[in-house]
Amino acid sequence: MSSKGNPVAIVMIEDDEGHARLIERNIRRAGVNNELKPFTNGTAALEFLLGPDGSGEVSAGKHLLVLLDLNLPDMTGISILDKIKSNQHTRRSPVIVLTTTDDAREIQRCYDLGANVYITKPVDYENFANAIRQLGLFFAVMQVPETQ
Repeated sequence: MSSKGNPVAIVMIEDDEGHARLIERNIRRAGVNNELKPFTNGTAALEFLLGPDGSGEVSAGKHLLVLLDLNLPDMTGISILDKIKSNQHTRRSPVIVLTTTDDAREIQRCYDLGANVYITKPVDYENFANAIRQLGLFFAVMQVPETQ
């Protein structure tokens, strides 16, 4: 998974360590070996994505794919999604929302803000693992558009 020699880094924002390990294990099992940068809170993740100044210039030219949990200790995933999609340097980065809620309004809000895929985390780990494996296949064929 790369674009003109510039590999895609996967940014995982997930505060539940068990889920984070499960996600990573299944991504690896699906044959995706891209760099995975884990964050357990929104503050650290946004600093990585948008830089300490919040301008997003640190991500200019980077190919990133974001796995975003909506329920984080310090802020909502919705506000992180909003910041990613409203920044000129990160708005083209695909965002995959992973959450335990299946609230239709929340799902609609994520799509309205620009989420690419929304996956509900069931307590049934087998279904979740299958969804992540399918995600791995998605990563494997993903083409990242060149930034304009």
